[in-house]
Amino acid sequence: MKKASRILVLLLAAALVAGCAVSDIKTPLDLNLDRTELGSKTGVATAYSVLWLFAWGNAGYAEAAKNGGITVMRHADQETFAILGGLFTRWRVVVYGD
Repeated sequence: MKKASRILVLLLAAALVAGCAVSDIKTPLDLNLDRTELGSKTGVATAYSVLWLFAWGNAGYAEAAKNGGITVMRHADQETFAILGGLFTRWRVVVYGD
């Protein structure tokens, strides 16, 4: 019986962790990708989180535009990189414009 319960616990743990080791997701924030104009400038803003407790940075669109000297935003991309389901997470916003 102990062996069966250990196997069950291991299977549950594997199911919870599966796909959570490392994830790197990049998504465009645009509805008309076939008509996207990027512009001549690029701005990046980043925020981090560690241990699901500590977070710092500003990954906002306004911050990214400010960092790139952009006054007219034309397109944006969002990136999320996480290790072990969020043990360490980095959010990044990339803004394109003029």
